[in-house]
Amino acid sequence: MMNKVKILISQAIPGMVAAADIYTKDDHLVIAKETVLTDKIITRLKFYSVLELSIYSMSGKKGTDSFPEQATYYEKIKQRESFKRFHMAYQNTVLQLKSSLDEIPTSPQEVNTDHLLKEATDIIANSGSTIELFDMLHCMRNYDDATYIHSLNVAIICNIIGRWLHFSKKDLEVITLCGLLHDIGKLTIPSQIITKPSKLTSEEFSTVKTHTTRGYQILKSCSLDPRIKHAALMHHERCDGTGYPYGFYSDQIDPFAKLVSIADVYDAMTCARVYRGPLCPFEVIHLFETEGYTKYDPKYIITFLEGIVQTYIHNTVQLNNGMVGEIILINKLELSRPTIKIGDDYINLMKHRDLQIVSLA
Repeated sequence: MMNKVKILISQAIPGMVAAADIYTKDDHLVIAKETVLTDKIITRLKFYSVLELSIYSMSGKKGTDSFPEQATYYEKIKQRESFKRFHMAYQNTVLQLKSSLDEIPTSPQEVNTDHLLKEATDIIANSGSTIELFDMLHCMRNYDDATYIHSLNVAIICNIIGRWLHFSKKDLEVITLCGLLHDIGKLTIPSQIITKPSKLTSEEFSTVKTHTTRGYQILKSCSLDPRIKHAALMHHERCDGTGYPYGFYSDQIDPFAKLVSIADVYDAMTCARVYRGPLCPFEVIHLFETEGYTKYDPKYIITFLEGIVQTYIHNTVQLNNGMVGEIILINKLELSRPTIKIGDDYINLMKHRDLQIVSLA
């Protein structure tokens, strides 16, 4: 007998069949009922932050016991002494950042940018390589402080992208502050909406979308670089005009807001969540390749994706067929499909379309 079972998205595996239509938080259909899940479809569901789904089950078992999760790359990272030191410093920074950001909506004229910058740059300075920094950010999760953690992560990612783009010291400081303050408007939205784990109602989603204009209103009277204010207002705008709040096109969007939008989406997709572990960076790169080149500034998105892929060269990865190998060559025409060395064999994922990277190993 076919039973309907509700599972978390992290428990979905290829071959399962959706038992109901699945929608995004703003009511756009992602997949229809009866769709057979594939690796690509599961990645797409994660991209749209689908928390859970109903599937058909022959066994009739409910809950999560039927889908045991194996230890992951990120769980191994959490056992390292370097991560434990980073975690302690990171948590202290989040507490300081929370105190600083909470004061801004009520006292915007008193924004201490030097103090904010120090909070972010100390974390960067005390971390190891870029890959280690990305890996550790992917492991951070504290749901009560989600907005503050996300703001810190976005600031750090913006700083990294700025260095890849050879920004001046001044521009690096500005783009880091853009990341720290981009979501300041969320602090004026009821926390029960911001932290709601289930699907938002259309009214709630409309309220969340006001965080961009709210943030700009908070910052506009501050003596800040205008690019910081624009980042708060425009980080959900997209180059093809599909973003909000105004539906701006590329030439209407502040360049620094374009950069923040990439860091914002990357952090949202790769960081651990209540309902799933962190997404593999190569899953996210694939999504940017298939859906992002028209939405994000080509100069920024290509530099960012190439930088991410380069940080993982010589890393060990697992493919969707279970095989494990080392990334040895980047394919610039399709960054999510590098060449992998498995034993004595070299697998060019551009030629083997049935294979894809599903996790770091």
